[in-house]
Amino acid sequence: MVNKTEITPATWGVRSSFHSLVALLVASVVVAVLSLARDGSRFRPLPDDGASLQSAAGATTSCDLFSGRWVYNNASYPLYEEKQCTFVSDQVACEKFGRKDLGYRHWRWQPHGCDIPRFNATGLLERLRNKRMVYVGDSLNRGQWVSMICLVESTIPPNLKWISYRHNHSLIAFNAMEYNTTIEFYWAPMLVESNSDHPYNHRLPERVVRVQAIEKHARVWSDADILIFNSYLWWLRPEIKVLWGSFGSPDGIHKMEQAPRVYEMALNTWSDWLEVHINRSKTQVFFVSMSPTHDRAEDWGGLDGHNCYQETEPITREGYSGSRSRPELMRAVEAVIGRLRARGLGVRILNITQLSEYRKDAHPSIYKRQWHPLSREQLADPTSYADCFHWCLPGVSDVWNELLYAYILRNRSPC
Repeated sequence: MVNKTEITPATWGVRSSFHSLVALLVASVVVAVLSLARDGSRFRPLPDDGASLQSAAGATTSCDLFSGRWVYNNASYPLYEEKQCTFVSDQVACEKFGRKDLGYRHWRWQPHGCDIPRFNATGLLERLRNKRMVYVGDSLNRGQWVSMICLVESTIPPNLKWISYRHNHSLIAFNAMEYNTTIEFYWAPMLVESNSDHPYNHRLPERVVRVQAIEKHARVWSDADILIFNSYLWWLRPEIKVLWGSFGSPDGIHKMEQAPRVYEMALNTWSDWLEVHINRSKTQVFFVSMSPTHDRAEDWGGLDGHNCYQETEPITREGYSGSRSRPELMRAVEAVIGRLRARGLGVRILNITQLSEYRKDAHPSIYKRQWHPLSREQLADPTSYADCFHWCLPGVSDVWNELLYAYILRNRSPC
């Protein structure tokens, strides 16, 4: 039964010259190869993950949306105010929970050589008319979903929007009645079935996944017109237990495996399902790359033992990459999506990793709802409980959605 409620506040010489030129080219290739070897930890998107956009001169150009810099802009950003978003989550409502330095809201992502289209909520809703868009994944994807709701809801009259909860509250749908559109989030942090599938009761010390089981989740999103997946944060541990069998069955077989290997198996199950079930004439599919963390200040020249707490400016060193990222996980995603593309299914990688790496200033830190009482030791050392994983809203997640919007504008057909 659908629980229909009004929307309420919620809980990125010639010969000599010729030989010299050849030598220079060879040297350049060697330098590039060495650079790649040194920088092998960075994730690079598959080809054709840019978009055809307008250049500054007004010409249509192919542009890498994900290579650029952050530009401070307090005239046009943020795109909305936290207090105006009636469904902003307490996990990302940093101003509500006491954050006073609000500069993090005024940064605009500027790709090299082109501009991102200005987000137009009405234009997006028209593109989504009579359609269903579903974000699937973990709390970072939920934050991106909340961002999208904040971006569009102000254009819809109060009596023509509502929220519904289904599938034991794992599915939350924002309904725009005038457009016959739903923008939804489905909780599936590991994509396949796991012991963390409950949307609230999932704080478990040990991860257990059924790497070959996805139907329970997939049937919920199977008829979507736009799918935005993510799965990364919950895989950041050395090993994960794999279950062959059903939860609660005494005949189940458990085995500890290295997390990257389990992640690859889960992605294969996910991609197999997509290849068989996705309607290629209808559905657009996106995968959001890893969202970086900022829990080691020494990575960007800060004090040892510190993290994102009290950080108020982005990192300006182009190409910066933190030590805590796990690019091998995203390379697994790239490999799986490459195979899907070879088979004719055009899944796009929304490569938010590098642009988000710069934003050490944009996490909730201590400015969020604390779901458990803090100890005296924690209260005496705020760094110890700072959230350097999620993102304040308005902020970085809005840019992710601006990039998604650029793709939706460009792609009138899914593939």
